[in-house]
Amino acid sequence: MNQMLIQRLAPGAWKATPPGKARTIAAIFTHVHNVRCKWVRLSAPHLKVPAQLNRAHCTPQQARAGLTESAARCEEMLAEALDGGGRVKMFIRDGWARPWPAGVEMLCYMLSHEAHHRGQACMLAHQMGFPLPMQVTSGLWNWDKLWRDCGAPGGPGHDVQVGARGHSANRP
Repeated sequence: MNQMLIQRLAPGAWKATPPGKARTIAAIFTHVHNVRCKWVRLSAPHLKVPAQLNRAHCTPQQARAGLTESAARCEEMLAEALDGGGRVKMFIRDGWARPWPAGVEMLCYMLSHEAHHRGQACMLAHQMGFPLPMQVTSGLWNWDKLWRDCGAPGGPGHDVQVGARGHSANRP
């Protein structure tokens, strides 16, 4: 989703100065990448930590490449955290925060952080006169298409048979 937003963002929006003391859109996406890197460094130090991005000089192409790499490391970290036998035992969000046991809460926190900042970027683009096209903003919610575009033709629940009342026929 971050990739789609950055790719479809008007070029002038990337470094445009937002109202008030808000971050630029470039700074928002570099922050997302850099925080992911911190999570990997603190929670899964055995994984290769991607290089940080500089929010003042980062281009959309650099952000997309960095986000791709940090997403891959976070995917590895989450796989180890959620499999029960992996090397990731604790989720350390920051030096100031109490560590959490690695698990579903870790995933939820990470998803919330990403969604919050995607929302910020969409709102700022709109406020600064660079609204994203409707197919992008509505596309954020078209999960079936997103799954197909990522190479998962069936998408979530593709193997679940739904009965006449909308209930899963595959319930245990």
